[in-house]
Amino acid sequence: MPRPPMFQRATVTRVIEETADTRTFVLAPHSGPFTYQAGQFCTFRVELAGEELLRSYSMSSAPETDSELAVTVKRVKDGKVSNWMIDNLAKGDEIEMTTPHGVFCLRDDTDAPLLGFCGGSGITPVISLAKSALTGTNRKVRLLCADRDRPSAIFYDALAQLAERFPGRLEVVRHLDSEHGIPTAATIQEFVGNDAGADCYICGPTPFMDLVESAWPGPGKLFVERFGAVPAGPAAPETAEDKEVEGTVTIILGRKKISVPRRANETFLESARRGGLTPPFSCESGTCATCMAKLVDGEATMRVNEALTDDEVEDGYILTCQGLPKSANVTVRYE
Repeated sequence: MPRPPMFQRATVTRVIEETADTRTFVLAPHSGPFTYQAGQFCTFRVELAGEELLRSYSMSSAPETDSELAVTVKRVKDGKVSNWMIDNLAKGDEIEMTTPHGVFCLRDDTDAPLLGFCGGSGITPVISLAKSALTGTNRKVRLLCADRDRPSAIFYDALAQLAERFPGRLEVVRHLDSEHGIPTAATIQEFVGNDAGADCYICGPTPFMDLVESAWPGPGKLFVERFGAVPAGPAAPETAEDKEVEGTVTIILGRKKISVPRRANETFLESARRGGLTPPFSCESGTCATCMAKLVDGEATMRVNEALTDDEVEDGYILTCQGLPKSANVTVRYE
C-alpha cells in the first residue's frame, strides 16, 4: 500500500559547487540507502525564523551509476530554502528529508529514444534519467540544454564526459542565450527532427516548458516536471468562490475527524484547513505526494496530478491540494 513520504534525517557528506549559484548536496540518510528511480525528487523540511518550510529538489544521482544519493539545488531569487541551503548547509550538517518520490521516470516498456529539454536547473532530473537510460537500456538519448551563458550551465563538463563514455548514444546540444538568443518553436522542432516518436522529458522555467509543449510535434509521449505554480484550470467566478453547495466534506487525520459543508471549487486540503486541521503538504501544485490521502467514500477529481501513479489513483489515492469533491458527500483519510 503506498504511503505518503515520511521525513527522516540525513547527513551531508559532501557539497559540490556546480556553478556560482548551484550546489550538489551528497546525502547519507540515517535509515540507510534509499531505493529510488531516476528522475524522482525528495522534499526537504527546514525551520527558518520559527517558520517551517517545505521544498522539493530533484536528485541528480541515478541508482544505476551512483553509490551516493545527491540532490542539486539552484539559488532562486527570494527563495528562502534554496538560499539557506546554499549559504549554510555544509559537510557534516544534518537535514530532514523525505524518501524519494515522483513519477518523472523512465518507462520500462519501450526502446524509444529519450529526448530531454532542460532549461537551467531543469537538467537536474534529466541527467539522472540520462545516466539511468544509458546504463540500464540500449536507448539513445538526446538532450537540448538551454542556459543563459556558459558559466551558468549546470553539469557542463559532466555531460561532456558522459557523451564520451557513450559515443553514438548520447548527444548534448547546448543552446546559450548569450550566443543564440532565447529558444523558439523553430529551435525545438529543429532539435526534434526525426525523433517525434521519442519519449520527451521537459523540465525548467515555466515559459521554457510551455514553449516546448506547444512546439512538440508528437506523437511521442510527454513527461513534464513542474515545481512552480501549476495552473489549476479555469477559475471559478468570484461570486462562487465561497458559496456553499449541497453536501459535506469529511476529513480524517490521525485521531481527528471533521466535517464541513462543501464549498464550490474548494480542494480537500482547503476544506481540512477550514475545519481546523493541519494536514501535510508541500508544493500545492500537484507535483509531489506529500499531501496524498485516500478517498474512502464518495467520488472526487484532481485538477493536476504529476505525482501519483495510475495504480495509486485506481486504489483511491488523491492529492488533496488538487482534489475536488465530485459527489455531494465525500470522505478522505490521511494515512
